Amino acid sequence: MKPLTIALWVLRLLAAVILLQTLFFKFSASDESVYIFSTIGMEPWGRIGTGIMELIAALLILIPRTTAFGALLAIGLMSGALFFHLTSLGIEVKGDGGLLFIYASLVLVSSAILLFVYQSQVKTLLNSILPKRS
Repeated sequence: MKPLTIALWVLRLLAAVILLQTLFFKFSASDESVYIFSTIGMEPWGRIGTGIMELIAALLILIPRTTAFGALLAIGLMSGALFFHLTSLGIEVKGDGGLLFIYASLVLVSSAILLFVYQSQVKTLLNSILPKRS
């Protein structure tokens, strides 16, 4: 395998594993997840909906033909997570030492790199659905 291929798979796996491991806490209504989504006024639908979207993002990231779309979705989700950390939750939530903030940051950076590398996937889709200019 080429070093670039390995690096891209490391980024894919990093983002997907973080997204997938948090699903247990969202779907099992762990105290921390309920606290987070209650604090931002989105409990329970925001917690469940976010979990579903994170599952979709992780799966799309892992499929090479859809990596850019998963990365784009993950960027949106993690931008929201970081926004709430910085505005209402704080970097540290319930004594986690800032771990959730760090995870969201890692997913955001990994996804931004993946989107940059696979931007042609998005361009191809847009070119196929947007009308051609004369």
